[in-house]
Amino acid sequence: MSNEALDRIAVQDVMLRYAAGVDERDMDMYRGCFADDVEVVGFGEQTVHGGDAWRDYVVGALERFGPTQHMLGPMLATIDGDDADCRTDVQAWHTLKEPEGQTLTLWATYKTRMRRQSDGAWKIIRHELASRGTRIV
Repeated sequence: MSNEALDRIAVQDVMLRYAAGVDERDMDMYRGCFADDVEVVGFGEQTVHGGDAWRDYVVGALERFGPTQHMLGPMLATIDGDDADCRTDVQAWHTLKEPEGQTLTLWATYKTRMRRQSDGAWKIIRHELASRGTRIV
């Protein structure tokens, strides 16, 4: 298999661990997707800087939800050496704790920049949520 194909698989795996980590509430897996100096935009009014700060933000945000499921569409990735720009569509389903029995569905696109780290692992260095819409039922 070519190096480009291996890089594509590795970059896609980061986003799959991202979704699995948040849905399984495995915050170690989730945190492992991000570089220490990550910049995250579009998930709230403020930009979040740093992997630990982002993990803490997500842990707090998840307190209002029961089970979640993040379904990712195929990723469009442009890989240039040790950098990758990725576009991933997501439909995220969240059960609300209050009011009980309701669900929130988000349709969005993740615009993600990744960089290969010195140990060879790909990590997210910038992550942006571009919301397409939400629905509460």
